[in-house]
Amino acid sequence: MRTSWVAAVAVGLLVVIGAGPATAFLKKDTSKLTPHDIEVRATPIANFARGETDAILKGRLAWRGGLVLTSFSEYFGGWSGLRLDAEGKRFVAISDAGLWMTGALAYDEQERPKALRETRIGPLLALDGKPLRRMRDRDAEALALASGTISKGTAYIAFEQNDRIGIFDVSEKGFGPPRAYIQMPDEKRRMRLDGIEALTVLKGGPRKGALVAFTENPLRGDKVQRGWIWIKGVPKGFTMEGIGDFSITDAASLEDGSVLLLERRFRWLEGLRIRLRHIAAGSIRPGAAVTGELLLEADLSHEIDNLEGLAVSRGSSGETVITMISDDNFNRFLQRTVLLQFTLKERETADAESALSEAEKN
Repeated sequence: MRTSWVAAVAVGLLVVIGAGPATAFLKKDTSKLTPHDIEVRATPIANFARGETDAILKGRLAWRGGLVLTSFSEYFGGWSGLRLDAEGKRFVAISDAGLWMTGALAYDEQERPKALRETRIGPLLALDGKPLRRMRDRDAEALALASGTISKGTAYIAFEQNDRIGIFDVSEKGFGPPRAYIQMPDEKRRMRLDGIEALTVLKGGPRKGALVAFTENPLRGDKVQRGWIWIKGVPKGFTMEGIGDFSITDAASLEDGSVLLLERRFRWLEGLRIRLRHIAAGSIRPGAAVTGELLLEADLSHEIDNLEGLAVSRGSSGETVITMISDDNFNRFLQRTVLLQFTLKERETADAESALSEAEKN
């Protein structure tokens, strides 16, 4: 059963204006917030396609399971960045209200996500160790692990309105104040609300360890989205081709140095759509025009919302697990916080399954 046109318009409108002044009043003041535990309720999502019982997707993705997440905490929501540990059992998330959330992700016997546990929330901090106060300073949009683990490591956080990327200590207790801010691209003055929306650190390939960033939309005067890769601390630009009128919302590196890119689009007559793109290892380099292979495209006939967070981990058999989380813009009447998981199949496996399916049809 497809979502109604009215619901599609409502969700889409919030996606379009969600980061702007129109919904800023929904984001609570965090200036006096201290870290504390919260309860998060999880309702299972059985199937990715609404009204269907078949959990199998075509191509390289297989549906694992999902959750609708709710909480009585007024600070819960707006999740724009997500990272999981290697086994997918612990997580850290950031919100565009200047908050972080840590906790454990529990699974059932079939390895489907079941619940969030040990969930803790707190404010992102300024250089002076105090919570960020101004809304334009709190707009955290992207998260990438720089070194170590999410339980004891360092991470990059990108902020959109007051464009900057900071280096933070991260642990199960949350984030410390920023150690420093890194050099930004020369195009920073053209970013404003179309600034950096996605971050990842390459886990393999010829530029292993390099930070990569993407803009949400084309900058003023551009027709394509821009990206940057930091070489010896200096950002070097490249362009993203083939995105069209989709916006980039997050990125995550695989172990071979290839990159997954999460994309979103809203049109009044079709509603909300999301895509997942795979960029081959080594493709991202200074001056390159980067494309990629589409792995997934879904609309409101599927269990999607304003998906903005993307993370990669491993399942118990070593398979690659992709996790997405949505930003509800703190409007719980019209939007949801959903957590979705997929398995990324090896290309040979996907090709063999496709060939078998075609043979069975004939």
